[in-house]
Amino acid sequence: MKQKTLKGSFSLFGKGLHTGLNLTVTFNPAPENTGYKIQRIDLEGQPIIDAIAENVIDTQRGTVLAKGDARVSTVEHGLSALYALGIDNCLIQVNGPEFPILDGSAILYVNKIQEVGIEEQNAPKDYYIIRKKIEIKDEQTGSCITILPDDAFTITAMCSFESKFINSQFATLDDPAKYATEIASARTFVFVRDIEPLLQANLIKGGDLDNAIVIYERQTTQERLDMLADMLHVEHRDATDLGYIQHKPLQWENECTRHKLLDIIGDMALIGKPIKGRIIATRPGHTINNKFARMMRKEIRKHEIQAPIYDPNEEPIMDVNRIRELLPHRYPMQLVDKVVELGATTIVGIKNITANEPFFQGHFPQEPVMPGVLQIEAMAQCGGLLVLNTLEEPERWSTYFMKIDDVKFRQKVVPGDTLIFKVELLAPVRHGISSMKGYVFVGDHVVSEATFTAQIVKNK
Repeated sequence: MKQKTLKGSFSLFGKGLHTGLNLTVTFNPAPENTGYKIQRIDLEGQPIIDAIAENVIDTQRGTVLAKGDARVSTVEHGLSALYALGIDNCLIQVNGPEFPILDGSAILYVNKIQEVGIEEQNAPKDYYIIRKKIEIKDEQTGSCITILPDDAFTITAMCSFESKFINSQFATLDDPAKYATEIASARTFVFVRDIEPLLQANLIKGGDLDNAIVIYERQTTQERLDMLADMLHVEHRDATDLGYIQHKPLQWENECTRHKLLDIIGDMALIGKPIKGRIIATRPGHTINNKFARMMRKEIRKHEIQAPIYDPNEEPIMDVNRIRELLPHRYPMQLVDKVVELGATTIVGIKNITANEPFFQGHFPQEPVMPGVLQIEAMAQCGGLLVLNTLEEPERWSTYFMKIDDVKFRQKVVPGDTLIFKVELLAPVRHGISSMKGYVFVGDHVVSEATFTAQIVKNK
């Protein structure tokens, strides 16, 4: 999988939910490894805010990002569309302190993204793969977000409100390809009981029945309801008629919970990497979402380089016999047992360390430890397999070290360990010279790493 960006730029116009200002937001293509960045083009110096969880400063009425004095709110719907549609890199420019609320959903962003198209880039998509259960809870609110291992990014949201109209609901997205039709058009919602304090605090100057579902489930006086209607510039309503209030009818019975799921995706975009895992969110909201995104960023920093997934039950791509056809090494210097993954620029190999390895006789008899230099040699043999596999008559070629840099040894390798090698080309092979980065893992932990350059030489 490769990283993706937009094929072209697009703009959307509308009023801000909180400020009521007329705003324009423009989504632009961005280079590989940029991530999501938001630029306030109306401020001096046009500051750029990285869209990451640590830059969130407020989650009370949406997700608010800031850097210094520059801030921007209501970003979650636009980021949700980018993340769900698989876009990794985007520069977003806005001419005010928030994104326009539009119709209160993400569907207009999705439509524009599909209209301009998505472009594949050269850099590989850097997934973070969930290997174990990770969970965060808020005992006071009952909110909880759990993520479990899965082959793809999936979400289930479960909501409970003190309302007979949306007491308990759930929504699920099992395939991100269904986001455009099943999630993107779910609108934001608000209870009538919450509108009055927001209006009095001047916090929803741009709110109306075209950009939100309004839920009237606790009867109030006709006079008070008329006053709220006047403040929102909408027609008066019978105070005894409880239910949903909006110009466009509900699309799904659980539209409110689908919108909560939409918001979760927008807040997960702030993790900074695409995730492979199943999220189960109970009573989610921007506050717990952001706490979870921050925790995930800490988890990713702990495992900045993830070990490849190795299933010993799967048939190898290269067994020991094929390896001997490509490499000249033989006992005791053949240090790769099999290859389990092979791409255009990446290879994953395996070496099972036994107590009978000949180097343990002298290194060290009482405390056997695999020499670090042999770990580097094994990485290089994997790199040689990656390159030689592309050649005709590979047995007529050999690879030789030219340079080794940035070598690090992090923990001992001992009998019983299974070494997983991951080696990737840093640049295309030119004039028979290849540069590679290699890692050695035991389980989920990096035990050694190095950058090396080798030359492919035809045997005489």
